[in-house]
Amino acid sequence: MNAREILEALNVLDEHERVEAKRASEVGKSLLESVCAFANEPGLDGGWLLLGVVREDLALFPSYEVEGLSQPDKLSADLASQCRTEFNTPVRVDIAAEEVEGKAVLVVRVPEAPPHDKPVYFKRRGLPAGAMRRIGSVDQHCTDDDLLVLYQGRQQDSFDAGIVPDASLDDLAPEALADYRQSRAEVNPDAEELRWSDEELLQSLGAIRRTTGGAGMIGVWQPTVAGLLLFGKAQALRRCFPMTRVDYIRVPGREWVPDPERRFDTIELRDPLFRLVRRAQAAVLDDLPRAFALPEGELQRQDRPVIPQRVIREAIVNALMHRSYRSTSPVQVIRYSNRLEIRNPGFSLKSPEHLGEPGSQPRNPKIAAVLHDTRFAEIKWSGIRVMRESMDQAGLTPPLFESDRGRDLFVARYLFHHFLGPDDIAWLAQFKSVHLSDDDAKALVFVKEALAIDNASYRELTGVDPLAASQALRRLRDAGLLEQKGRGSATYYVPTTKLLPIDEPVSIALSSKPVGLSGNLGGLSTDPPMQSSKLPPDLPPALATVIERLGMRAPPGEVEAAIVMLCAWRELRTDELVALLARRAGTVRSYVTRLVQQGCIQQRYPRQPNHPQQAYRANTDHERD
Repeated sequence: MNAREILEALNVLDEHERVEAKRASEVGKSLLESVCAFANEPGLDGGWLLLGVVREDLALFPSYEVEGLSQPDKLSADLASQCRTEFNTPVRVDIAAEEVEGKAVLVVRVPEAPPHDKPVYFKRRGLPAGAMRRIGSVDQHCTDDDLLVLYQGRQQDSFDAGIVPDASLDDLAPEALADYRQSRAEVNPDAEELRWSDEELLQSLGAIRRTTGGAGMIGVWQPTVAGLLLFGKAQALRRCFPMTRVDYIRVPGREWVPDPERRFDTIELRDPLFRLVRRAQAAVLDDLPRAFALPEGELQRQDRPVIPQRVIREAIVNALMHRSYRSTSPVQVIRYSNRLEIRNPGFSLKSPEHLGEPGSQPRNPKIAAVLHDTRFAEIKWSGIRVMRESMDQAGLTPPLFESDRGRDLFVARYLFHHFLGPDDIAWLAQFKSVHLSDDDAKALVFVKEALAIDNASYRELTGVDPLAASQALRRLRDAGLLEQKGRGSATYYVPTTKLLPIDEPVSIALSSKPVGLSGNLGGLSTDPPMQSSKLPPDLPPALATVIERLGMRAPPGEVEAAIVMLCAWRELRTDELVALLARRAGTVRSYVTRLVQQGCIQQRYPRQPNHPQQAYRANTDHERD
């Protein structure tokens, strides 16, 4: 990218995982930390730095402006020199000087370091303090867990090819292997592997590997991660992978249990992958709304699931095939009243902008190969494209995909809403004076159903690039149909009363960012704290004493402990915590974010981080370190 393209991307999407802007009058700590983070982050393919640019926050709609560099040649030389000497391994950055608006800027391309060179870290700081990762738009210091991820990247074998230490061949179920043979025979009855013995077949699939024997001894055959997940007995799966299950969750309404009195129903599914796919698919199809159909020439009606069966199958297979099995979280299939949501641990290794294009980056190649051989998964890595085409043929809203690198999570959402039907067209007719394009119409219908839209969602619906999506959304905002919320990369749009009259039942959600759009805590307000001269009268005396003893220089651990105790007393919003603790809003938010990540406190709306009524309560099942 050149400087103008990067500047344009900044003003559309703000700083994000692959782009950072710096004033950079000299090579400082922040600049080098960004270089380190871009070089380390797995699967990011590096990033871009634009130097000589500042963010103007005082405008109605904040933007990035070119300030320029007084000595670009000196800065370029200093940066290249320090990238060679400051880190444990040289980082070879590409630096280009350009002119924008008559001012000098530098465009710096930071390549991702080879796996064998990671982690990259500051020599004088050592590990783990000297290593950085790029999480969203933020450079973060590595933890011990982060270093483990970076060191594991040096392994040539994938995680699913690794041996499970405490497993044996007795942990593999013969009936699961027979299930594979039957599925493979249905695809290709003449496949040569069907004539092999069970042991030969397991070896060829990478389901078992021989251990390394010591002192010249021959090792024994043991199941790999892929082998146990594909063919393991129930007892072995529970012992070795207790959380690698599928949870089917039915939630009343459109939100994630906002009322603790309205609980959800859950079915836990744990089986070898072939059976697990079938059971999860059956659980979803049995519970989905049915659509009436009368095919031409037929006399008998047919009831079909509102979401095509092929989409359900591919969505479940994708979640199980591409999930991170290093994570101890289950795959969640959540059925709301208006949508199906499938959440699996492990962000997409493929850029979200290229989902559906030919080619794939499988996280678990051994598992993927078996599922493709048996046609459980689409051939030629085309699952996303197949789902989009199937939803379009059924007249449904296109599926929406969200890859969250920070939370290591991938989410797929499928609305039950039939797209641009007669009712939608009649509703759109009232906005004839706005001269809506086809893409605008799709976006407004989506907002009518989901109550909000952001740049990523608009791109998913229409297939346009980020700049075109931003321009279209601003045009709808200027027409009075959408209201802009958030800022920078957390910008989203909600319907105005002109689009949806206030007497309609959806008006309660107009000021929130509903489930279905990516959350970003960085989009919250950074206003000064709300000071409170007296504590609430119902605050327990013990808590009042804790707060009164907290000085302004109290260690972070003491402040975080106080937040947990306050949230155990009752649910509290961030502004209430700010008032109680008499600290700046940004400081309190950083504590709250950390406590949520640690599991010490829980959000009232965990799927809507930017909800205007977001509040936090203590997690009584969690013990702090």
